[in-house]
Amino acid sequence: MPCPACGTPTGRVHAFHERIPADVPVDGRRVLVRLRIRRMRCPVAECARRTFREQVPGLIERYQRRTVRLGEQVRSVMRELAGRASARLLPALGIVVGRGTAVRVLLGIPLPERAVPRVLGIDDFALRRGHDYATVVIDADTGARIDVLSGRGAEVVAGWLRAHPGVEVVCRDGSTAYAQAVRDALPNAVQVADRWHVWHGLCDAVAKEVAAHSACWATATGLREGKLAETTLQRCQQIHTLLEAGVGLLDCSRRLDLAMNTLKRYARAAKPERVQRVPKYRSCMVDPYRDHLRARREQESAVGATALLAEIRAMGYTGSHNLLVRYLNQGRHLDDHPHISPRRAAGMLLTRPANLTERQRERLETLTAACSEMTTLAAAVRSFAALLAPREDNPARLAEWTTATREADLPHVHSFTRGLDQDIDAVTAAITREHHNGRTEGVNTKTKLLKRQMYGRAGFALLRHRILLG
Repeated sequence: MPCPACGTPTGRVHAFHERIPADVPVDGRRVLVRLRIRRMRCPVAECARRTFREQVPGLIERYQRRTVRLGEQVRSVMRELAGRASARLLPALGIVVGRGTAVRVLLGIPLPERAVPRVLGIDDFALRRGHDYATVVIDADTGARIDVLSGRGAEVVAGWLRAHPGVEVVCRDGSTAYAQAVRDALPNAVQVADRWHVWHGLCDAVAKEVAAHSACWATATGLREGKLAETTLQRCQQIHTLLEAGVGLLDCSRRLDLAMNTLKRYARAAKPERVQRVPKYRSCMVDPYRDHLRARREQESAVGATALLAEIRAMGYTGSHNLLVRYLNQGRHLDDHPHISPRRAAGMLLTRPANLTERQRERLETLTAACSEMTTLAAAVRSFAALLAPREDNPARLAEWTTATREADLPHVHSFTRGLDQDIDAVTAAITREHHNGRTEGVNTKTKLLKRQMYGRAGFALLRHRILLG
């Protein structure tokens, strides 16, 4: 046997030892291997290792109490389930492992060595929402995990990029910290904004724009009425009166005791009707009987809810009495059309036309034809969606789209276009290249599952190890 310290072969036996490692269970029963091995003596007097035990390759490793094949099975389970879940599952298979041992075995699995990719995907995820965050770095082409960094600041990412040269393209979201880190560490690298985040930014702007035009398109569904609607209009008039008098936003906020964001929303509305909203009613079990309830109240205004309940139950209603009373008190039976919230209206506007039902298409046509701004908004959404398919002529088409939308009375979309201008190079790369950050988002989705599995003792080191093993 060669000496593990100096490599000198020796046949001198110092003693014999017995090892009893566990092997793969048979029929759910534990199996032990009784192994008799030699302790050898090194012939070199100056060697630091005077004696050593011989090893049996493929059967057992140094300092292990399991055979090689049993260790591989245990590590495979640990990789998927981590500590506590593995400690609960393995005894059913005839393998007894404690949760502390399971974590040590998991951390003992060597991490794969991966080269720095040419196309890098980078994104952050929350360790503790609002407090601690981490950054995951992957190969954007293959999805292989490269590294997980503690923190998400520009200095953390820039330091990693300087220590790992070779990156040519970086896919990221709209984070200014990551953009600054790439500019500092890799000034020649191409930054590619994620197309999903670009589309998501437009969706937010469209939702706000649709809500601001509720007074226009809600003629088919009805506007919110009552004390709340009156208060909204009075507040809008107060704010515009102060602004016309030359009072600043901060002073208006203090005088009227309103939050600054609320004040800005009112100030952005050119007309008081722009801040009116439709009632936020969801569809319920009474909706199919709206026409009957309205007709009965028109014929006999004093008819009670109990009598109406008996009538609609004969027609198939299975809901409760309280639901019907609340429906009548809200006056929802008086509407000719069901109410639709701004969120649902924006959802139909942003949905692929082929995925809409015939009824949704008819309602969408009514909504978009309510005013010229809604018509322009619908056209802007359709034309921008066509830009998300990468093409060489997309930068020129994006410039035309930006110019056209700025000429319309769409202040929230104007805010979105200003954001595009601030990151125009990355957005241009996004609509001309095939690279995207979708695989990084997929890793973050898997990370959420890992965090839920490891809730409790698990720290960042263990979470990082599992992410990189994924």
